[in-house]
Amino acid sequence: MSEAPEAGAAKNPWAIAIVVALATFMEVLDTTIANVALRYISGGLAVGPDEAAWVVTSYLVANAIALTASSFLAKRYGRKLFFMASVTLFTIASIACGFAWSLESLLFFRVLQGLGGGGMAPLAQSILADAFPPEKRGQAFALYGVAIVVAPVVGPTLGGWLSDNVSWHWCFLINGPIGVVALLLMGWLLQDSKAAIEERERLKEEGVRFDVVGFLLVATFLGSLEVVLDEGLREDWFDSTLIVTFTTIGAAAFVLMFPWLLTRKNPAVDLTLLKSRQFASCFVVMLGTGAILISTTQFVPQIVQELYGYTATLAGLSLAPGGVVTVCMMVLAGRLSGKVPAKWMIASGAAIITVGMYHLTSLYADSTFWFFASARMWVGAGLPLVFLSITAASYIGIKPDQTDQASAQINMARNVGGSIGVCVAQNVLAHREQFHQTRLVEHIDLANPAYQEAMRAATQAFAARGGGDASGQAMSWIANQVQSQVTFWAYIDVFFVLGLMSAAMIPLAMILRSAKAKPAH
Repeated sequence: MSEAPEAGAAKNPWAIAIVVALATFMEVLDTTIANVALRYISGGLAVGPDEAAWVVTSYLVANAIALTASSFLAKRYGRKLFFMASVTLFTIASIACGFAWSLESLLFFRVLQGLGGGGMAPLAQSILADAFPPEKRGQAFALYGVAIVVAPVVGPTLGGWLSDNVSWHWCFLINGPIGVVALLLMGWLLQDSKAAIEERERLKEEGVRFDVVGFLLVATFLGSLEVVLDEGLREDWFDSTLIVTFTTIGAAAFVLMFPWLLTRKNPAVDLTLLKSRQFASCFVVMLGTGAILISTTQFVPQIVQELYGYTATLAGLSLAPGGVVTVCMMVLAGRLSGKVPAKWMIASGAAIITVGMYHLTSLYADSTFWFFASARMWVGAGLPLVFLSITAASYIGIKPDQTDQASAQINMARNVGGSIGVCVAQNVLAHREQFHQTRLVEHIDLANPAYQEAMRAATQAFAARGGGDASGQAMSWIANQVQSQVTFWAYIDVFFVLGLMSAAMIPLAMILRSAKAKPAH
């Protein structure tokens, strides 16, 4: 890495950081803002819930695919030009999503939105790394980290409020004015570093071409993986022709991409980065971070709506206190980043997140709003310590010309990790519901004294109210109580598994180097 800022030297680097963070916030926001609006989209476009879920899946697939091409395209055409082009595509596609007239048109525009968003996040980190000197990068990444970690929290709250009070269309239209403002400020503030300009001219003179084959192999693997992870449970996994087909295609692409990418002079994805223990450790930890962030952001609002009758707005608000804690912790983490080794920051953050997951395993029927809010506050306190440390540590020991590649792969890990986390959580929920259902039903036996007493008391209660078949109402009430208990226990198992995932990050963090490594030559 360079020892002094080059990009934006004539401009205030903090102004650049704010603009970059704004664009990143807008992009990451769309990974969760549509989640709480799916039932509104389903009703508005007259499609089933499973079809509406592709609104989320299509964005993730396109986003992951775009990440594989962002590094080369940024080098070949300039970071500023490519970043602004990505924001432009994202903004236009967002507006188009808001005016979509059918599911097919919405999915098409959502794919375009994902392609635009996939080019924004990795370049944001590279721009910040060039705009700030090494001793200030921790604070700059803290501001960037606020956008990454808080946006998924704001997404459900904002999406729920817009859906409840305005229209689901505004979950997408809201990006329009934000994107226009960001573009105007980028045109004024951003400029490519001297090293980036020299690299662009060198690529032109040498006639270096984009690795189309490598890109297609990686894109095919990532796209197939996203489809399998997101649709596997809904399609009953390998009993589905769709899942078998995409698994076969993804496996073939995975096998072929390694020999191709490792033998190219200018590969679409630089797999040599993963040979570094430092970078590989950061990559794996970011997988876990994405899994925890996206899973908790989805399942906490889901459980309060399903079991506690919260509106979409109130469900989103249950995450808001955690967002406030995250912002505060980002500031603290930024100050500590240059003083405390990354591995201790990550281990501490993972331990705090584990406490939050353990807190959620004490879930019960009378849990209050602040029960869920406080659990999210624990997670919000731990995530900045983990996220910021990974972001900074991933650049240690890599060449300056590998900055964009490193950033793209770290962001790819966050997206893929999020999909894996949601997939694991959904499967745990489904299988544990079946398990608990089987065990509880064993006790619903006419010969069971406990069941007889419960049935008698319930029948008497309904008879006292009047209104007909008290015995039938009592049986229905007991069945509902059983189903409710099954769901509670299944969610507790989900949070227990997520807690194990966060706890596993603690020993993994110890692999990271304590001191800065010298850049590779």
